[in-house]
Amino acid sequence: MSEINKSKIGVVILAAGRGTRLGCVDMPKVMMEIGGKPIVSYIVDTLEKMGFSSKQICLVVGYHKEKVMEYFGERVTYAVQEELLGTAHAAYTGMKVLSENIEEVLVIGGDDSAFYTEKSLLHLLSIHEENNDTLTLLSAEVESPAGLGRVVRQENGDFQVIEKEYLTPEQESIHEISTGTFVFKRSWFENMFPTMPKLQKLGEYGLPTTLTLVREEKLPYHVVRLEDGNEFFGVNTLEQLEEAHKRKNNT
Repeated sequence: MSEINKSKIGVVILAAGRGTRLGCVDMPKVMMEIGGKPIVSYIVDTLEKMGFSSKQICLVVGYHKEKVMEYFGERVTYAVQEELLGTAHAAYTGMKVLSENIEEVLVIGGDDSAFYTEKSLLHLLSIHEENNDTLTLLSAEVESPAGLGRVVRQENGDFQVIEKEYLTPEQESIHEISTGTFVFKRSWFENMFPTMPKLQKLGEYGLPTTLTLVREEKLPYHVVRLEDGNEFFGVNTLEQLEEAHKRKNNT
C-alpha cells in the first residue's frame, strides 16, 4: 500500500440501509446484485486486494443483517446498527468494534463504492497521512449532481459541504459533489460524536456535519477530488441499478 502504514488504518463500510426506493423487501440495499455479485462485495474485494485484513474491515449492518453476514462470513468484522440514526452514527457504531491499534478510519458507503479503484483509495489515504489530517473527504465531479450534497469552494481555499436539503439555486449548479467517503482521525471522531448536533431537517447524525466541526476547531483537513468522477456511482433507483449492472458487465 505505497508508503502508508496500513496496519493502523481501519475501514467502516455502511451497509445497514434498507433501500426503499429500490423496493428491497427481503434483503438490504447493498446486497442487490450488479454484474452477478452484491454491490458491496466489490469494495470488499478491492480492500482485500489492498491488503486489509478481516479485522480491519467492518461492515455496519442492520436491515436483514443475516443476509450480509451469511455472504461474507469471516472475511470481515461486523457492527450492528440497531437504530438507523444517520451516517455519522453508523460510522461511530463501526469504529467502536475496530481494534485499539487502529488510528485512522476510512468510512465508505456500501452502495456507492463498487467502482472505486485501489489507486484512488491509496491516493486518498496518502493525502490524509501526509498532512496528518483530522478529516479528509473524497469528492467527485459528476455530470448529474441532482440529489447529492455539493462541495462549495471558497475563494480563500476553504470548503463547505452543503447537503441537498439546504442547497440554494446557485449551489445546485455546482457539479463537484461529496461522495460521502471520508478518512477520519479516530480519536477525534470518537470524542466528538457524543456531543455531535443532529441535522435539523433530517433529525439524524450526518457525516457532512463533521466537516463543519473540523473547520470550527481549526483542525487540518483536505478535500481530494477523484481523478475519474465515474468511480463514484450511487445506486438509489432501479435505473441506477441497471446502469451499474451494465457497467460491471462491460468492465
